[in-house]
Amino acid sequence: MKEHIFIGGAWPYANYRLHFGHLAALLPGDMIARYYRQKGAQVIYVSGSDCHGTPITQTAKKDGLSPEEVAQKYHDSFVKTFSDMDFSYDLYTLTMTDFHKSHVQEYIKKIAEHGYIYEKEEDENYCTSCERFVSDREIVGTCPVCGGQANGDQCDHCLSSLNATELISPCCKNCGNPTVLRKNKHLYFKLSKATKAIQKLLDQHKNVWRQTTVNETSKYLKQGLRDRALSRQIDWGIKLPFAGFDDKRMYVWFDALMGYLTAGEKVCQERGENFWDIMTNPATKCYYILGKDNIPFHTVILPGILEALNPKIKKPDMIIACEYVNAGGEKMSKSKGNLTTVDKLLEYFPSDSIRYFFMFNNPEKRDTSFSTSDFVDIHNKHLVGGYGNFVNRNLSFLQKRFNGVLPKQQISDDVRNFVLEEYKKIGNLIENGENRAAVEEMFAIIKYCNKYYDDCAPWTLYESNKAEFDKVTSNCLYLIANLANITSPLMPSAAKKVKALLGVNKNDWAEVTYDENIVLSDVSVLFNRVKLDDVKL
Repeated sequence: MKEHIFIGGAWPYANYRLHFGHLAALLPGDMIARYYRQKGAQVIYVSGSDCHGTPITQTAKKDGLSPEEVAQKYHDSFVKTFSDMDFSYDLYTLTMTDFHKSHVQEYIKKIAEHGYIYEKEEDENYCTSCERFVSDREIVGTCPVCGGQANGDQCDHCLSSLNATELISPCCKNCGNPTVLRKNKHLYFKLSKATKAIQKLLDQHKNVWRQTTVNETSKYLKQGLRDRALSRQIDWGIKLPFAGFDDKRMYVWFDALMGYLTAGEKVCQERGENFWDIMTNPATKCYYILGKDNIPFHTVILPGILEALNPKIKKPDMIIACEYVNAGGEKMSKSKGNLTTVDKLLEYFPSDSIRYFFMFNNPEKRDTSFSTSDFVDIHNKHLVGGYGNFVNRNLSFLQKRFNGVLPKQQISDDVRNFVLEEYKKIGNLIENGENRAAVEEMFAIIKYCNKYYDDCAPWTLYESNKAEFDKVTSNCLYLIANLANITSPLMPSAAKKVKALLGVNKNDWAEVTYDENIVLSDVSVLFNRVKLDDVKL
């Protein structure tokens, strides 16, 4: 029976283009998905664009567009960037689809039936100048926890989840005037009811999740889980399927988190599979890929929702939460103006190079810094001088000296044993979410290959000892084929090219060999050297 793997990549918010921080956080998901497919697992890998909420209405107002036009514009941009970066989502969708909307409404009705939703009249921020209730993202004030500037729902400094009424000296972002409190009726999700289930989840994964994830989750549980508003006073969003709330919309946190389920359902529907059978199977393994600012949404709120919907639904097994990629010592953000978008980098480097850099330097356990010089240096040393050089030295020599004819296979035991051990080692690292270590191990293979070539010096053997030359070259071709296969989850374009040259048709997570009947043709450089002065980011 096939292994079932569910992978959910965090949904980028559709009000700006993808930047390096997004990419570093989301790339592990694609690497994991590609690996499991090679292993033969049944993979559901989904994500989409988060299209609702106040920030999009604010962008729409500023740009003179409708919220739907803004969301569609950036969704289209995301789709292109993910395609250019060789992401292999089974479905990359958006929260504006009728399928998503209708299914989320079904989920929320079931959650209400299970006793997790209630009405509550509460004080809410009202702007007397704008003459309307203002949503949390339309309010700015002082964080009661750390004293920093915060929005009404979360402090970006200490990452505390807030209620807008807790802000000190709240003001309306639209007009700048102070807000006042007035009574308003809302729906609430009884997150506190799921406390035991969420504590159990943390206890089961304390030794599996990264320390930042454990710390953030523990912090929320120690503070005591608070029920969360499920409705908000806004026109842009999914309608609530309950009487008396026609003037409100579903809060975007619930809408977006349920996207994992709606997207998964859609994939299975198209495959003719039962999504809920898969997701209630204890053997199914669930990965969630995100940035550290999204940790509580995936380790506290999402498990709470799943518990409310059906306690049998698999909760997160692996939380792959990355730290930040900084630029000039600061976290990249649109407000600071220090963002560099992925499509800008694609103007200078192939997707494989970008994927390699941000996984080799992935901020798994601590923040990392981006610099153009570091990028160019790693591209030239690791990919041009390492991987590409090893491939080109061997294949070009065969094409020039032997008209592209390959030697018969004579694989040494020590070389084969090294390769087989690397499959096991790297596979285990990827499955355990240690993707950066897996990429470092891939680089170790590149170094091993070049050392083997240099130590054996086949260029000195081809005339004096043809039999030894054939043996060494056979080992090198075997190493090239398996290097391509092992790095395929990370650098799929280069792998496809190399495997095609050597007649490797398999895409399994297992040893491969070259086709000795292939005659090499069109051997070109795998990676081109880049000059630092030519890169203008």
